[in-house]
Parts: sequence; structure tokens; C-alpha cells
Amino acid sequence: MAQETRQLPVRTDPLSEAAARRHQLTRSRAVQALRELDRTGTTITFAAVAQAAGISRSWLYTQPDIAGQIRRLRAQTANATRTGVPANQQATDASLRARLSAALERNRQLADDNARLRRQLARALGDQRSARTRSGNDSEG
Repeated sequence: MAQETRQLPVRTDPLSEAAARRHQLTRSRAVQALRELDRTGTTITFAAVAQAAGISRSWLYTQPDIAGQIRRLRAQTANATRTGVPANQQATDASLRARLSAALERNRQLADDNARLRRQLARALGDQRSARTRSGNDSEG
């Protein structure tokens, strides 16, 4: 006789569900506080993030991704304090190189346009002078 295996319905633990929701809420508050502090150019520290989010500093240290972001932004914010530019508004080296390259190209184009316009003006003035001389209306002399 085959033995019947009966599976019990999977029941989730309400306490585990509540803890998971609380954890996600705390994470989202920490991330939001971090973004807001960065946006305003405020110095980023574990204490500042914890206070802004209403959470404990010790909890922040247990979250490797958030702790790493705090350390990275703290270094950038320290640099921003020296430069006066918030960390999220600082240009990267690559973007600065691209902007410089574009500016140099635009300067080259403008220099070419200026040279072309100078030639056109010289030609037009020469034509005007020649026309006055041929017609005898040259007031010089």
C-alpha cells in the first residue's frame, strides 16, 4: 500500500513578515535621507544620515551597501566643501574631458568662420574700391 504524502500549506510567520517590512522601510528612509543630504550639499556622515532618517547609526553600519555609499559621499562632500559644488553636481573627469573637447572643436569652428568672413569682407571692400575707381567717383586724391 502506497503511503500518501500530504504537504501542509506554507504559512508565513507574521512576525517575520513584519520584521521584513520594517527592515525595508528603514532602508528606504536611510536611502531617502542620504539622497536629500547629498542634494542639499550637507556634509554626509553616519550620524547625519541616522538623524535625518530617524534610525540608529549602528544599524547603518550593518548595511554594507548603504555604509559604502555614505563613505563615498562623505569623501565627495568633503571635496565639495572645498570646491563649493555639491557632490551630486560635480563633473566627472570623463565629462570634463568631453566638454573640453567640444569647446575646443567649437573654438576651431568659430576661428574658421571668422577667417572666412574676413576674406569675404576684404573681397567686398576690394570690389567696392575697384568700382569707385572705375566710375571716377573716388573721393581720395
